[in-house]
Amino acid sequence: MKILHTKQEIKDQLFGHRISSQAIGLVPTMGALHEGHLTLVEKAKDHSDVVVVSIFINPTQFNNPEDLEKYPRTLDQDLEMLAKKGVDYVFLPTVEEMYPEPSQLRFDFGYLETILEGAFRPGHFNGVGVVVSKLFNIIRPTTAYFGQKDLQQVAIIRRMVEDLSFDVNMEVVPTIREVDGLAMSSRNTRLDAEHRKSALIIYKSMTWAKSELLAGRPWFEVQEIILQKFNLEPFAELEYFELVKTNNLEVVSGLELAKESADQQYSICTAAYIGDVRLIDNLPI
Repeated sequence: MKILHTKQEIKDQLFGHRISSQAIGLVPTMGALHEGHLTLVEKAKDHSDVVVVSIFINPTQFNNPEDLEKYPRTLDQDLEMLAKKGVDYVFLPTVEEMYPEPSQLRFDFGYLETILEGAFRPGHFNGVGVVVSKLFNIIRPTTAYFGQKDLQQVAIIRRMVEDLSFDVNMEVVPTIREVDGLAMSSRNTRLDAEHRKSALIIYKSMTWAKSELLAGRPWFEVQEIILQKFNLEPFAELEYFELVKTNNLEVVSGLELAKESADQQYSICTAAYIGDVRLIDNLPI
């Protein structure tokens, strides 16, 4: 496994693979790796000749400086995990390498950045768009692998790929969960035992809401009951709990059960603070 720090180094290393028409798989990460990331790596290895994992904590997607400061950093452990998985290259740039000058580019993703995460994290998706487009241009992967847990981020990047005609395939891998249902996240390491227990309300709320919704309970009633559940849960504060159309993330007020909409897919999307740790999750219907 080779660790590369500059854009020129990674370009030089991948040049030979590219002219040999080898498939290059990219797994973009911000480090603090867990089994969810490793599942993406395994998927990339199964479908690529060469696997690149990037580790870069991107400052431009943090609208809260304190959140950036507290983001877990476990580089030695990350590299050990990737070496065991047989990753070919790790791209490990500095902030100065990725942003020699402050970025002046601004993405406008329209409706997608005004809802859910976009409503609570202004500027976040602009930062995501800038850094992912940089990685795509530097590494030029055949396929990039993303986790379904970041459903809105996936939608944002897919929109960017289509609108800017990036020559890259996107592979979305289902969310990996702990045995008790909590979605694996780098931020989980910041939860102590009490907060970790309290965090289970997120998955329990989504599974309960899905069951009730499919049984015919109106969505507004489901939302009201979920809010009551969160109000009774120590350490937990609900930020949003919404039902969306999975393909375009349009926020809706219920399932369309008409015959002509039978193929429509939905997801429950939520974000909550557990103590001072903000967690997001979603559940397909």
